[in-house]
Amino acid sequence: MLSWLIVVVVIAAAAFAVVALLYAARSRLVDDRLLLAAAVLELATLTQLVVGLVQALGRTTDFERAVFFAYLITVPFVTPVTTLLALKEKTRSSMAVVAGGAVVVGVLVARLAQIWYAHV
Repeated sequence: MLSWLIVVVVIAAAAFAVVALLYAARSRLVDDRLLLAAAVLELATLTQLVVGLVQALGRTTDFERAVFFAYLITVPFVTPVTTLLALKEKTRSSMAVVAGGAVVVGVLVARLAQIWYAHV
């Protein structure tokens, strides 16, 4: 896995979480800027998915394949699901769910890195 891509995804997830928390604090709902931020994070996670699949399928050393693929495939679904929830559930707490989803993305990607580099 590419170390710089892991860092980019984790930073994008943290930034998205901060933006979502600011929206929640100001009782703002989803707007175009938040959707753009979600799209940037989603693009980063989809890139991570493609790179992770290509590199994992070509890896010859032993690692926890099942867990790695489960996390890798799950990550791109978190941001759209939480953002869609915020679009449908127009409350202040829905923005907290979006922020929580962004934190989950960061944690899952960090865990992907742990699994990947554990047996290198």
